Amino acid sequence: MFPGAFSYTRATSVADAVARLQANPDAKILAGGHSLLPAMKLRLALPGELVDIRDIADLRGIDVNDDAVVVGAMATYNDIRDNAEVAAALPILVEAIQILGDAQVREHGTLVGSLVHNDPAADLTAVVLALGGSVHAVGPNGERDIALDDFFVDLWTTQLEPDEVVTQVRLNRPSATSRMAYRKYPHPASGYAVVGVAAVVEMDGDTVASARVGLTGATNTAVRLTALEDALAGSKLDEASIASLVQGSVEDLTINGDQFASETYRANLIEVLTRRALLGD
Repeated sequence: MFPGAFSYTRATSVADAVARLQANPDAKILAGGHSLLPAMKLRLALPGELVDIRDIADLRGIDVNDDAVVVGAMATYNDIRDNAEVAAALPILVEAIQILGDAQVREHGTLVGSLVHNDPAADLTAVVLALGGSVHAVGPNGERDIALDDFFVDLWTTQLEPDEVVTQVRLNRPSATSRMAYRKYPHPASGYAVVGVAAVVEMDGDTVASARVGLTGATNTAVRLTALEDALAGSKLDEASIASLVQGSVEDLTINGDQFASETYRANLIEVLTRRALLGD
């Protein structure tokens, strides 16, 4: 299909982009475009204007420090994947990017764009929930940080206001003794996650000190499995312990079913993939 009619402008600064969003309530930010443009072609998104932020050089940076990895809004997947410091600090992020989309998506798509678009089957929403952190947004009323735990609201919906621009995402850096992995069952045609599970586990010797587990593909938006996280604390990270804790971890979730995967099938996938992510299988 063809998208609806829209105008196209190139913002020269973050302030310029915010002003254009404020002037046109139907405007949308265009970064890599690999999430937004397919939605437009399917008429799932009908923006009246696209505000392209690719010319804003300040949005391309990646900074790695002892506490966090800060990724600019225009840093592409390949920029992240090819950064040795990011690979050392957040191997789960690089692992997920390597199985995300195709070569064209990885060359032009952006992490921040994926988070703002909030596709219910996106890979990296689960990964960033497992890591924790915040997005930095700029709008007509100033700047603010939004915790990733609060950012994803519902299907293609976030806490971002229509006239705000996300300039960067800050991802917490786990300790050197942490264990992390992302596992997914991909849709055979699109490659999107039918179910995807990301786990970041802080260890105290052979015992779990704390855990964060993010889920995508099964519900209207990415969520954390907080009940499982609480149950994992103080347990051993072995097959027997994990199998018993993961069982029943989906009871409080509203799981979606469709023609490709029923609710029951997705529920089973959650348990299987959660076990694999926690064990690194």
